Amino acid sequence: MRQTNGRYELRRGGQPYFIKGAGGGQFPERVRAYGGNSLRTWGTNGAEQVLADARQNGLSVMLGLDVARERHGFDYNDPQAVAAQLAKVRAEVLKYKNDPAVLFWGIGNELNLEYTNPKVWDAVEQIARMIHEVDPNHPTSTVLAGLNQKEVDYIKARCPSVDILSINTYAGLAAIPQQVRASGWAGPYVVAEWGPTGHWESPVTPWKASVEETSSQKAAVYQSRYEASVAKDTTQCLGTYVFLWGQKQERTPTWYGIFTEDGKESEVVDVMQYLWSGQWPANRAPHLASFRLNGQQATDNVRLQPGKKYPATAAVTDPDKDPLTYRWELLPESTDLKNGGDRESRPAAVPGLLPAKASAQTTLTAPTKPGAYRLFIYAYDGHDNVATANIPFFVGEK
Repeated sequence: MRQTNGRYELRRGGQPYFIKGAGGGQFPERVRAYGGNSLRTWGTNGAEQVLADARQNGLSVMLGLDVARERHGFDYNDPQAVAAQLAKVRAEVLKYKNDPAVLFWGIGNELNLEYTNPKVWDAVEQIARMIHEVDPNHPTSTVLAGLNQKEVDYIKARCPSVDILSINTYAGLAAIPQQVRASGWAGPYVVAEWGPTGHWESPVTPWKASVEETSSQKAAVYQSRYEASVAKDTTQCLGTYVFLWGQKQERTPTWYGIFTEDGKESEVVDVMQYLWSGQWPANRAPHLASFRLNGQQATDNVRLQPGKKYPATAAVTDPDKDPLTYRWELLPESTDLKNGGDRESRPAAVPGLLPAKASAQTTLTAPTKPGAYRLFIYAYDGHDNVATANIPFFVGEK
């Protein structure tokens, strides 16, 4: 990494290197094929495979080092626990530092989430200093949830060995360059996670269900927020890692993954190929213009009566005029809700209330059991592309 006339840039193999990254190790060959150049991990679990995949596909890796969060019960006032963690992380750095795919180290993830003890930043500094001693070839970073003045001040004061500030942000991506400067962080930064509007940033129904954007709405905000922000910051931003290059259950099975569980690509993947390479894919994903249940949209706080039948309709078009097929699914609202990306379990589908082989229009029989549910639609184009959407609804009175 070097600084020239106030402009920071990563160098790899002697050449300037702007990160066009994907968070998660799934489909590394697609990252490369679509113009990306880097992967991010959140720890070293499975690192051998991620690094091997990266080498095979000419990609680099922001290698995460798992550092305990206070909210998970770690006590940063316990010097023995802190020393044991430092020793564990040191062994990981020594194990992987000579791998040619390593780009830089990510010390912890969102350590500022629900924490009270600023000594966590002293531990981050110890780890960063240790890394500089044993591995002079790769920069150090720590990853914040959002960008708050308090944490920036702590890191500036307590973590002089942290080279790069990494930031996870969602709806706030467009404002990040201005926020970085307003916070007084004059060094380089990476956006280590960015993606759709987060569930904590979205409209919420009276029964506390967050409203998810459709895949087409997500594609629009991924593109507009990226182009408005980091694409224009040529002095401090070293690049970004889009979230999530894969699929996961977090609030819903479709919220953060830009692929479906069966590996189909949403319209967001098209956008990423365009942002990374300047070229749209030859075959584009279906576009979902609207989705209604009983004539209402996802933001309309839909309420249904038990056992009654209701129309569900979607307006989906395919840019390539490919014939579309549809899959509908009914899920209870997830109750396994975590924070900070912790693992959640997928709700089991409710069978028997949607006709088989439905098209873009179908009829939902409302469950007889009162409570919160979501109706999902998946529209496939036969070329491994998909459009997705869901509507939260409540059966009965609340």
